[in-house]
Amino acid sequence: MAVIRPFTALRPPADRASEVASVPYDVVNTDEARALAANSPLSFLHVSRPEIDLPEGTDMHSDPVYRKAIENFDRLIKDCPLVTEESPSLYLYRLIMGDHEQIGVVATCSVDEYDQDLIRKHERTRRDKEDDRTHHMLVLRAQTGPVFLTYRSSRDIDTMVMETMMANAIFDFTAPDGIQHTVWRVPDPVRFVHAFREIPFLYIADGHHRAASAARARAELKEQSFGYTGDEEYNFFLAVIFPDDQVQILPYNRAVRDLNGLSASEFLVALKNSFDVKEGGSDTPELRGQWSMYLDGHWHTLTLRSDAPPPAGAVTSLDVSILQDRILDPILGIKDVRADKRIDFIGGVRGSRELKRLVDEGMAAVAFALYPTTMEDLLSVSDAGEIMPPKSTWFEPKLRDGLLIHPI
Repeated sequence: MAVIRPFTALRPPADRASEVASVPYDVVNTDEARALAANSPLSFLHVSRPEIDLPEGTDMHSDPVYRKAIENFDRLIKDCPLVTEESPSLYLYRLIMGDHEQIGVVATCSVDEYDQDLIRKHERTRRDKEDDRTHHMLVLRAQTGPVFLTYRSSRDIDTMVMETMMANAIFDFTAPDGIQHTVWRVPDPVRFVHAFREIPFLYIADGHHRAASAARARAELKEQSFGYTGDEEYNFFLAVIFPDDQVQILPYNRAVRDLNGLSASEFLVALKNSFDVKEGGSDTPELRGQWSMYLDGHWHTLTLRSDAPPPAGAVTSLDVSILQDRILDPILGIKDVRADKRIDFIGGVRGSRELKRLVDEGMAAVAFALYPTTMEDLLSVSDAGEIMPPKSTWFEPKLRDGLLIHPI
């Protein structure tokens, strides 16, 4: 049973939504965030990445940064101004990117269900990133960016979504990247609450660090509280919940800065122990079990040799796992992709041209384009209680921060 709960949102007025809404805090670095927010005083990046308003070189995890977050949040509430809904609500959030459309339910979800793994996970989190977002939530006493959840689609929920979309939207704008964002307030949230009780599990698609940080913030606030009831807002975290048949996963490609002491010809010889290598292939894999590799000015298509031991298991059979287990680790010497500075990850939205550019300009020696991980892969790995390799999935389009804020 999936527990969802309406919440009393803090949000911008309709005519300011496009000015406030910002890309997620974790898809841009400090310099990129500073550039995006430079001429946008209402951009939520001033709250989610407050180091952009402090001198260059400021430690982004230092106390002045979190104090700046509070100052900027208070200023945004006053100057925008942000308004508080009159009553707890659910919302629909539609994203349109080209021909792709997905519609999710905005709600708060149970931290207890997260802790009990009824909200299932497929990714490990990093303690330093958890520390940052936990501190951010606690100083603001708010969750400002949603966790992206998914579920196995339900015809009943689909029908209710379509009925709700017939009403007027509270937000409807196209962001600078061309993605359209539309939000409706649900007039009868009880119907959705009851419908989700028939959904056995929710799954984190994107936002593992936000969810983990919400759980840590809850533990700290619970310890400080008097008269704890379990109904406090910090027992729930902000989420947008999409049906699995609407979610779009793009590949998370890899670029490696050197060949671990090998020449290009030596590297190709090493690859042929496990792979059939065809020069002049496509820059994008056409099917699972195929990799496109850019090396020395040429694209190559890699496929596992028929006499190579086949991978077994939900995780080891993933294309991203095979790449790691048979190329990155044994040949290129990259054992921990989280820590090794020789590897970079490129979201599929940037395309194979970005991989070619990195190699051609000398910023990488070799690059790999992968076939996307599927939603069924994600659900199967999560159901098995296993963990995908880091950077296995790139979800697109991205939700925007700052549209619907959950005070805790």
